[in-house]
Amino acid sequence: MSRVLLIEDDPAVREGVALALRRQNHDVAATATGEEGMDRLRAFRPDIVVLDLMLPGMTGLDVCRGIRAVDQTLPIIMATARGDEVDIVVGLEAGADDYVVKPVLARVLDARIRAVLRRAAGSTPRTEGLPKIDTYGDLAVDRAGLTVALNGEPIALAPSELRLLLTLSASPGQVFSRQQLLEAVWEHDYHGDARLVDACVKRLRTKMSEPPRAPRYIHTVRGFGYRFAAP
Repeated sequence: MSRVLLIEDDPAVREGVALALRRQNHDVAATATGEEGMDRLRAFRPDIVVLDLMLPGMTGLDVCRGIRAVDQTLPIIMATARGDEVDIVVGLEAGADDYVVKPVLARVLDARIRAVLRRAAGSTPRTEGLPKIDTYGDLAVDRAGLTVALNGEPIALAPSELRLLLTLSASPGQVFSRQQLLEAVWEHDYHGDARLVDACVKRLRTKMSEPPRAPRYIHTVRGFGYRFAAP
């Protein structure tokens, strides 16, 4: 049973989602504000956070950034009633691993939660038979231990960031379309969520200290997707 921290200010939505998730065998703690959510985070120790973007007081973006300041690996799914691309991209760049637009069906949210938790548990595609630790210049990727280090210093990666890097680096030089990465990393089988990939690449490049205009490892293939370059 996974522990889900639900932060949602609308009482009807909060109660409905919490009930639906409990029926799917999740242990749910539900709070109405970002401040309450951050307090509950310490005591409840969730496996994943489902976070409403539009919260009173401490906003969902503030909560997301607050969580990432203390825990880079805790999975976060952002829930928003606003489908505006700018809001979604800002949320993803703040550290969310995935997002859903409300109203969302319980089975869809449950599927997203389970997919993110599988990533957090270390399901790593395209790595079978590869060496335990791969070294690319200053970057070391431990595929068995699921750790990444740059110049000998560990890099704390969120589940989607780690899985994205593992997928790309397992096949240096191969170009992956955004759709291929969506299916491999996020397990999304539909089009239209390229922003998930782009935001995750941006976060990953930042953590890897990649120069914005001349990244060393993750290269953009314009009009198609990304490839990993092994120095």
